[in-house]
Amino acid sequence: MNRATILATALAATVVASPALAADAKRSTFGKMPDGRPVAAVTLTNGRGVSATVIALGASLQALWMPDKAGKREDVQIGYDTLDGYLAKPEFFGATVGRVANRIAKGRFTFDGRTYTTPVNNGPNSLHGGTKGFDKVLWEVTDVKSGPVASVTLRYVSPDGDMGYPGTLTTYATYSLDEQNQLKIEYRATTDRPTVVNISNHAYWNLAGVGSPRGAMGHVVTIPADRYTPTDDTSIPLGRNVSVAGTVFDFRKPTTIGNRVRDGRDPQIVYGRGYDHNWVIGDAVTPTEHLMARVVEPVSGRGYELWSNQPGLQFYSGNFFDGTVVGKKGHIYRMGDAIVMEPQLFPDAPNQPRFPSVRLDPGQTYRNTMTYKLFTQR
Repeated sequence: MNRATILATALAATVVASPALAADAKRSTFGKMPDGRPVAAVTLTNGRGVSATVIALGASLQALWMPDKAGKREDVQIGYDTLDGYLAKPEFFGATVGRVANRIAKGRFTFDGRTYTTPVNNGPNSLHGGTKGFDKVLWEVTDVKSGPVASVTLRYVSPDGDMGYPGTLTTYATYSLDEQNQLKIEYRATTDRPTVVNISNHAYWNLAGVGSPRGAMGHVVTIPADRYTPTDDTSIPLGRNVSVAGTVFDFRKPTTIGNRVRDGRDPQIVYGRGYDHNWVIGDAVTPTEHLMARVVEPVSGRGYELWSNQPGLQFYSGNFFDGTVVGKKGHIYRMGDAIVMEPQLFPDAPNQPRFPSVRLDPGQTYRNTMTYKLFTQR
């Protein structure tokens, strides 16, 4: 199934509703940081039953409500109901992750002849920017708009040396929602010194609804990639991309996640306790967005297509939830309760010269855009 066919199928299955005149953006307070600073929240709502709440801690997608095929709305983002959870046990729920998303081997890389280190927080490696990445800082809300497209823009200035990274990096995160049920996330960043950047969003999706006993392993996934990136037993890439043909990583046709996620015959599945790998959609960042994945929960009919300008897609099947995280409405999150689809550059790219570069120089603008085209099929 090619990309055009997938798109046509999704559009044909979309429930058509009469749009409202304008989408709305409302600001509120989600709580206070330990030092007393208020944490802003902005809820974007359209006329078709979709609403998204973004909080300033981690520039995070805290909730996303969408209707099923019977019109029943559910929150499809797992996370916490209150700020206390995000402070006590952060799990990257819906968060902006960076400066460098994904893993850096041993928290060390060489850049322009100098070795840099960033704190390790995932076994021997650094994950999502280190011990205090972009997900754990309070962003500033700089703009809130209602209109044909409702949006919120947040900013964070990461100082030179933050988590060991060179250069002062100024990053903007914009979330927008329109009347076509498109939720868009755009990241832009500039620097005053050469540095490395790879920013993404870590939304945890359960299209059956938060707390549903169905979890996410019944989701049907399509990924238009003929290669993926194998890793060692600490999830660091081996430096090559291999064909998905004949493997459990072949999602070129719609495939139920649970059918193969526990296939212990593949050592890659054993290493990650499921899927936690990079799919190669392209070889470079592109000027426009292209299809990254299509996800459907068959019982509710909820689904989305994910489009982005990035070459890589990190697909994580929620393998490390062990029943110790109590989330929204008191639900205990278990292995496989949600999935993550992160458009980005490739993991450990600062140490992998064959991978697309994560370098950003002064005068350039880093840009990662991702659009979730939400739909409900009957």
